[in-house]
Amino acid sequence: MLKAPFIDTPYIPNISHILGALSIYDLENTVGKELRAYDPNNKQEREKIIRTFILKDLMYLSYRHRYYLILELEKALKNPKYNFAKEFESDHNAHITMAWDETEIENPRGFFMKIYRIANEEWKDELQKASLEDQHTW
Repeated sequence: MLKAPFIDTPYIPNISHILGALSIYDLENTVGKELRAYDPNNKQEREKIIRTFILKDLMYLSYRHRYYLILELEKALKNPKYNFAKEFESDHNAHITMAWDETEIENPRGFFMKIYRIANEEWKDELQKASLEDQHTW
């Protein structure tokens, strides 16, 4: 069973983890300012956000973890009822403040579709490698 990074518990991929780089709690004046300079609804700027912040932030995960995370995203994208807007909601009780809230993202599903496409492009070889392995041995 694949273990979570840094702790000895099973890894359970969660769509919200993908946007971890966009959580700016207590970083509003540094990373928050940097992120807010981008328009997440602009096609070119969205791609820059995904490549520079989101995918880069996920590199602490092994290729196996990223494989499971992308599979989870794929499942969500196949579900027409999945509410992607909720992934942009801040939760101040959990110390999560998103750079842009759910009302500022015009097409949350489209945002995640773009993440999926770019991740599959950027991580193509590693995702393929993981797909060819016997996941039961992880």
